[in-house]
Amino acid sequence: MHFLKDRGFVHPHASDITPQGVYEGRRDLLKLLATGAAGATLATWAGRDALAQTVRPNKLTALAGARSAVPGAITMEKLTPYADVTSYNNYYEFGTDKADPGRTAGSLKPRPWTVAIEGEVKKPKVYDLDELMKLATLEERLYRLRCVEGWSMVIPWVGYSLAELIKKVEPTGNAKYVEFVTLADKAQMPGLRSGVLDWPYVEGLRMDEAMNPLALLAFGLYGEVLPNQSGAPVRAVLPWKYGFKSGKSIVKIRFTDKQPQSSWMKANANEYGFYSNVNPTVDHPRWSQATERRIGEDGLFQKKRATLMFNGYEAQVGQLYTGMDLKKNF
Repeated sequence: MHFLKDRGFVHPHASDITPQGVYEGRRDLLKLLATGAAGATLATWAGRDALAQTVRPNKLTALAGARSAVPGAITMEKLTPYADVTSYNNYYEFGTDKADPGRTAGSLKPRPWTVAIEGEVKKPKVYDLDELMKLATLEERLYRLRCVEGWSMVIPWVGYSLAELIKKVEPTGNAKYVEFVTLADKAQMPGLRSGVLDWPYVEGLRMDEAMNPLALLAFGLYGEVLPNQSGAPVRAVLPWKYGFKSGKSIVKIRFTDKQPQSSWMKANANEYGFYSNVNPTVDHPRWSQATERRIGEDGLFQKKRATLMFNGYEAQVGQLYTGMDLKKNF
């Protein structure tokens, strides 16, 4: 696809974007500190995140989640400021520049919203958003998010393991893969007028990947509902894979017996494989994946940090790929 090469994916650094404000603090953590229940780990967490930060205007609806106990779900790394999380985005339905979604995603109407469960399941159903959110206990998880373009963030998501939904709908023995289909509405998404991808945006997982406890169905971040530019009102978050695998604004989840062809595979299968696991030993054809720059933290001239295998989640997901050639299955 020559237009992908022509674009070059040259985007501004986070340091070029004017911050819009910073998250005011963590409600649940404050409660723990007030009751004396927080131990040394939470005290470190509190110090790291600097609770006395500037309150930002125009807050979204609060969405609380209990701190997750899923192994690997909480990193102690410094969180990426809310301003950077919501102003530096890949969401091509709203434009291909990193700042486009923050400017144009206000046209998205995240309510009313439904998600259809289809295909090889015993209990197909169309879920209303509120019903979907109540299927399991919401948790807060602090995940690294690594982009194929070489930048990363640490974001506090709110949601529950995708496995909880999968168990409810009871996949049949023929269900080998899970396909995610996202909204494609030109009236709400100005980026659909471009031919950069074949819309709607489609992504997929192998069933055992989808069942891994780290695979998250997310409804919020930073203790609030998802901002439009971050994939409102519901998205996937797969912390061991490159960010484009995590479909945003999901309207359909389909269980199939055949491997789905994702949107980026359709666009350029030589550069974007089905698995797309974070792997510093396998370069993208046009750049190295060995290092990364943390948005909002690493300066333009600061030495980049080394990229971790499976984005640092190898202990939790490495067994999914035992015996596989990860250069061939990239």
